[in-house]
Amino acid sequence: MAKAPTFKAGDFVVYPTHGVGKVTDVLKQEIAGHKLELIVITFERDRMTLRVPVEKAATSGLRKLSSRKIMEDAMVTLKGRARIKRTMWSRRAQEYEAKINSGDPISIAEVVRDLHRNVGQPDQSFSERQIYEAARDRLAAEVAAVDKTDMEVATDKLEKVLEAA
Repeated sequence: MAKAPTFKAGDFVVYPTHGVGKVTDVLKQEIAGHKLELIVITFERDRMTLRVPVEKAATSGLRKLSSRKIMEDAMVTLKGRARIKRTMWSRRAQEYEAKINSGDPISIAEVVRDLHRNVGQPDQSFSERQIYEAARDRLAAEVAAVDKTDMEVATDKLEKVLEAA
């Protein structure tokens, strides 16, 4: 079995269902009589703190930030042609949510690409817009962390790539 990555305070990490967070501490705590080593992660945007047991880090999907190469692949995915399946919106929405919550930047980029609307295209429904924005913000957060910029700069970068496609 592959050794799980070790996390330390100050590391940026990605938790699949919450996106990019920052490890603030790795500490030992006794919970219900069990001694656990916990990774403490804060998610600035959601004003949330998550404690993940070190033994569960790998199975929970917690991972280090993507490499520049993976983020470049995600940008290439954004430039691709939208692939909209001809299935009911509720089914597609579930698939999009699953891709967003996978934490995989390339899957998230597919959702952003597929739901992006250029000027002159038909309007999106409220739920389409919500899923699009959730995916775009999740991807932008990781782009911002990898590029060491902020969300606004990262979002602009994504929008430029989408408009050039």
